[in-house]
Amino acid sequence: TKQEGFKEELAGTTLAQAHSLWTTDAKGSVILRIEEGCPEEPVTVHQMFKASVEKYGNMYALASKKNNKWEKITFLEYYQLCRRAARSFIKLGLKRFHGVAILGFNSAEWFFSAVGAIMAGGTMTGIYATNSPEACQYVASDSKANIIVVENQKQLDKILQIRDSLPHLKAIVQYSGYPMQKISNLYSWEEFMELGLEVSEKELDDIIASQRANQCCVLIYTSGTTGKPKGVMLSHDNITWTANHASRAGDLQPADTKQESLVSYLPLSHIAAQIYDLWAGIQWGELVYFAQPDALKGSLITTLREVCPTSHMGVPRVWEKMMEKIKQAISECGYVKKKLVTWAMSVSLEANQTCTQKDDEKPFLFTMADSLVLQRLRAELGLSCCQKFFSGAAPIGSETVQFFLGLNIWLYEAYGMSESTGPHFMSGPKAYKLPSCGKVVPGCRYKMANIDSEKGEICFWGRNIFMGYLNMEDKTREALDEDGWLHSGDLGKIDEEGFLCITGRIKELIITAGGENVPPLPIEEAVKKELPIISNAMLIGDKRKFLSMFLTLKCCSNTETMEPTEELSMETVELCQQLGSRATKVSDIIEGKDKDVYRTIQEGINRVNAAATSNAQRIQKWTILRKDFSVSGGELGPTMKLRRPVVLEMYHEVIESLYQE
Repeated sequence: TKQEGFKEELAGTTLAQAHSLWTTDAKGSVILRIEEGCPEEPVTVHQMFKASVEKYGNMYALASKKNNKWEKITFLEYYQLCRRAARSFIKLGLKRFHGVAILGFNSAEWFFSAVGAIMAGGTMTGIYATNSPEACQYVASDSKANIIVVENQKQLDKILQIRDSLPHLKAIVQYSGYPMQKISNLYSWEEFMELGLEVSEKELDDIIASQRANQCCVLIYTSGTTGKPKGVMLSHDNITWTANHASRAGDLQPADTKQESLVSYLPLSHIAAQIYDLWAGIQWGELVYFAQPDALKGSLITTLREVCPTSHMGVPRVWEKMMEKIKQAISECGYVKKKLVTWAMSVSLEANQTCTQKDDEKPFLFTMADSLVLQRLRAELGLSCCQKFFSGAAPIGSETVQFFLGLNIWLYEAYGMSESTGPHFMSGPKAYKLPSCGKVVPGCRYKMANIDSEKGEICFWGRNIFMGYLNMEDKTREALDEDGWLHSGDLGKIDEEGFLCITGRIKELIITAGGENVPPLPIEEAVKKELPIISNAMLIGDKRKFLSMFLTLKCCSNTETMEPTEELSMETVELCQQLGSRATKVSDIIEGKDKDVYRTIQEGINRVNAAATSNAQRIQKWTILRKDFSVSGGELGPTMKLRRPVVLEMYHEVIESLYQE
């Protein structure tokens, strides 16, 4: 039978010879961390896909919106299109362990290119769509990209600017629309897919058969806040083991039990979306709907309402935006409705904070609040069928988590890094405790290094630990110690039940001139909690006599460019009105113009200072910046993470003025 044949094929899988847990060579292989807790047989990406096709072949896999209609393809069709793309890559001269770089918004073609590149024996790497031409050049050249797949003219233009400094580049493929100019070795998606017809299935099968689970197949470039981005090498085993195991911790169901559906919209060049949308999608037979390219500019909710997914992942900024949207909707309600919603949310928050598992018995009042009010609010967001909600890629604020508990939405926080193929700790229906990011993924291990007053550096071990940084031996030796433990660079503590709380990055620790160690995150969190008009708070004070803080106000964004504008958000304007202020723009407030707002901020800061653990942890001075932080402004990375070194450099003069005697 087919199944038997597959088992034999699996049992016969040998690994490539390896002498170390790490390598920095794209052609290298590593020893896998197979042990009692994770004894599973290692498989390649192709073997994982083949097994899924056997199980879910006739079920729908991908859905794309064409002319206002959702067009779907099955797992078998998906697999065949990936093979077709692989044959075309071979035809274009993709060399073994050389790169295929993909630059553009999430789409079915993105997935076909990613899987096809790996089947054809190359390594796949995503490039952030927000990258500058120079940043694209670095990734494409470092990964020895033979082929670059771009979304549209805008992305193509970046590559054409740097084409001459990419010696390995053989072809460019554009997957959305037709290329506007005739250029040699530039293909439309249709032309590209035709090329492979000249390559035999056998030639592809031979390349697939030569692949080993302990060899590299994916490169994830960390958006380094300092220095050059590092190419995180992930093996077939890293991808297939993690797609299988980390998703179990999140309680994702295999399609033969109940098919999960999700909307793909977060950048696939980032490990979180790649593992969650692409690889776990194949492993569990999920139906993936592709959002519109302007998803983060506001169309995401429209797509969610249409699709009604069963699980949804967001980075904290996405959840915050949803929270702001709901708050705005509530503020526009009439008196009675507003009272009703506030009542329902407080009942839900209270009920959810007293139970430890999502399925615990809930009081009757809660059931009433949920069915009368909260169900409708969730439907507003397109989350009425959603069972599982994940947050990752950056720390989420407690205000956001509690707001969603008020909607009876449990946000499961995951914590990990590109170097651990995504999640290493996860919250889920059976592992939930605020304010933690859950427990270690079953089959993975952790330890704490350099423990000082219960806190220490979190170190990781497991089948999900990366192979090494491409061509960067020093950096690899920094991340992995002699025994092969991955040092996360994060400080945290683990409670007696095994729940992990992160207190922040070691390198973000502020060490004052007086030698006091101050983790900025908890203080920034406290300020944002006290002052709902504040969008971003950043603590300053490294090597300084006292702490000061940058604050930005919640503003509206330009819907096209996503640049923050001068206009204050509705929520902020309302809060100002309650204080007796008439401000509608940032310029109405800053430089001390608005006494009411300044007084309120100072009072909030005083409350935070009153709870400080020591005098050195108090905020002595603060200033409001003219513009909110954004990805386009450079203060936030592609997953909306605060890039502290960039902000320190950008506002260098403002900082100096705070510390002048």
